[in-house]
Amino acid sequence: MKNLLFIIILLGFVSAQENVERYDSLISSGIDQIYNLTFEDAHNTFELVSTEYPASPAGNFFDAMVIWWQIMIDFNNTELDDILVDKLDEVIDMCDEILDDDPQNIDALFFKGGALGFRGKLFSVRESWFDAALDGKDALPIVHEAFAVDSTNMDVQLGFGIYNYYAEMIPEKYPAVKPFMLFFPDGDKERGIAQLEQAAKDGKYSKYEAQYFLMTLFYIHENNFTRALYHANQLTQKFPDNPIFQRHLGRIYVKMGNYTKASPVFKDVLKKVETKQRGYSESFEREAYYYLGQQNFKENNLDSSKHYFNKSERVSRLLLEKEYKRTGYLSKILLYLGMIEDLSGNREEAVKYYEAVLDEKEFRDSHIRAEELIDKPYKR
Repeated sequence: MKNLLFIIILLGFVSAQENVERYDSLISSGIDQIYNLTFEDAHNTFELVSTEYPASPAGNFFDAMVIWWQIMIDFNNTELDDILVDKLDEVIDMCDEILDDDPQNIDALFFKGGALGFRGKLFSVRESWFDAALDGKDALPIVHEAFAVDSTNMDVQLGFGIYNYYAEMIPEKYPAVKPFMLFFPDGDKERGIAQLEQAAKDGKYSKYEAQYFLMTLFYIHENNFTRALYHANQLTQKFPDNPIFQRHLGRIYVKMGNYTKASPVFKDVLKKVETKQRGYSESFEREAYYYLGQQNFKENNLDSSKHYFNKSERVSRLLLEKEYKRTGYLSKILLYLGMIEDLSGNREEAVKYYEAVLDEKEFRDSHIRAEELIDKPYKR
């Protein structure tokens, strides 16, 4: 009888372990599918998670991440915004129902904090700063509570790291925000980076998102291109057909002055645009042509440089016709085309390009630079 009881207990334990492994395996597969941009497969995987584990918010949360990455590859398209917000609201409502009965349910705490965080992230992208700040403020104590319940959960370090880094960085970069930040806990950039590094190393579900944040903050805010490159290489090796990761890899090489490495990256981007690979849209095409033009300009290959800048200009104007948000690309392209004409001895054509820059919206010092070049021809 004792042996029979032991066998029943053991079988129950094995079954529970298999159940956990199945759950983790499905979610890990779905996450990989998201970053590989196989969105239909990811959606089907997370529907299966919701069907097999209806008590867990995980299926709905990660299905929302499918929508988030569809937005990520084309931020100019706002058609999915309301769908994402509705999906995240569903996750928050589901988590609240669970927490009403079980206030320390780790899954409900984790996914509610994550849903608030990503909703706030969308609001910040759309420059709804007040709504973004409120979601960030609401998410932080929930993430702290999840960590208090289970301190071995390294995924929560993503939320801690994002908050700590940006809560110090944003007031430094935008002093006007400082009075508003008095209502928020203090940040700590170094601690935030350490927490993100921990999530990138040990996170079960958050490691790639943590790597993405580290790559972008080292590239954009810290000017530490060596550390940015490390994470860009990690991500592009794992997901070679993700245009967001590939774009950053190329940009980082450019910042490091390594066009030998940057050039193959952008040429590969153009191949993927040509074959209409998912995610490789005109905005990636414009950027690839621009950096190839810049490389050839620096190497004094003026005909090749002009070829690439002309293509980048064409795509830039096409995007403007589609009402894409204006960037500085067109102004920079026109300046380069003017400088190429100056170097080629075509002063009249050069001035036309510089005057065209003045017709564009000011981007940094683009108008000042154009006016200087109208007065005095460009020379190396």
